[in-house]
Amino acid sequence: MIILGIETSCDETALSILKAEGEIDSLDFDVLGNTILSQVKLHEKYGGVLPFLAKREHAKNLIPLLKKTLKEANLYMEEKTKIPSDIIEKTSKILEREPDLFPQFIEFIKQTKKPDINTVGVTFGPGLEPALWVGINFAKALGLAWNMPVVPINHMEGHIVSVLTETMVKNRKSKVHKVEFPAIALLISGGHTELVLIKNWGNYEVIGKTRDDAVGEAFDKVARMLSLPYPGGKEISKLAGVERTSGDNSTPYILPRPMLHSPDLDFSFSGLKTAVLYTLKEIPEVTETIKQKIAKEFEDAVIDVIVAKTKKAMFQHETKTLIMGGGVSANKTIQKALKELVKEFKETKLLIPEQELSTDNALMIAIATYIKVTKDKTLLEVSDRKIVAEGNVKL
Repeated sequence: MIILGIETSCDETALSILKAEGEIDSLDFDVLGNTILSQVKLHEKYGGVLPFLAKREHAKNLIPLLKKTLKEANLYMEEKTKIPSDIIEKTSKILEREPDLFPQFIEFIKQTKKPDINTVGVTFGPGLEPALWVGINFAKALGLAWNMPVVPINHMEGHIVSVLTETMVKNRKSKVHKVEFPAIALLISGGHTELVLIKNWGNYEVIGKTRDDAVGEAFDKVARMLSLPYPGGKEISKLAGVERTSGDNSTPYILPRPMLHSPDLDFSFSGLKTAVLYTLKEIPEVTETIKQKIAKEFEDAVIDVIVAKTKKAMFQHETKTLIMGGGVSANKTIQKALKELVKEFKETKLLIPEQELSTDNALMIAIATYIKVTKDKTLLEVSDRKIVAEGNVKL
């Protein structure tokens, strides 16, 4: 089966073409094409992602990226195609919210031979709804024009399955990691901090979540307090790393570990962020050395809480596989802490996505699509399936 994955949940426009075969316990993946375009430079000056700017950029980029991805996959062929008037009318209706996309879409469809793609998987949430709608409407229009089923995929499920493949590189056979159940997924990103119990593929239960700020959001907000560039997580870690290798890790700036000993598996990072703010207010001159010490203490506080909650979840559910996913999973210090944690659980293995797969990408959406249709073959039926953007949808 050949799947086109589409991801537009935030500020990355991403498309991937995946050849997938096998049953759930014997998956075989081959990445045929993979493209991603980040908008981070556009949003940098605002200190965060502007939803309607992201929406506009997605609409502008989807057709050029689709053409590029098809070429990578050797599935692109120019061929004048007569589009029935009813298809033009229906796609016009689907893309009425995307007036800049519709002319590009029709021109592309008229000049392109239908590729050998079986189905389309698209992120429907969670994320920024204006951005999500662009991807959904684009997928539905493609499904109609090329007579393919369109499968809605939860973005967080994408992050869970991102650990299955080792590569995003086209034309390289991917080793597929096996997940043993029950598994726990620690999903950490700019918008989410969750612990998910996975009893089997498609069977997910959120057993712990943040009550306020997500961990990535806290990193970004603390970075702004320290006058660091956006996105701030990488900058915080860079400063913390300098402090770790300085030889003097002592600090007068002790920060709290919120909910460290609470009986549940929930998180809270708002108070930690506020503690950084009050600490900085008491310092007459914030030097580079002070920034390094605060960055390390903040990162240590986050890691202490994450590890403690994850450890508790693993004990409670006799975990055989620990998965870490989401943008913050690229943090090397957090990775190291979880590797040390797993040493305490002799029967548990840790799966962490490749760095490129930790960000928002369409390959993880294509993988999640294959797993979903393998479990439910009715999703492969071409139908006018209602798909709605859900910015706060849960697993």
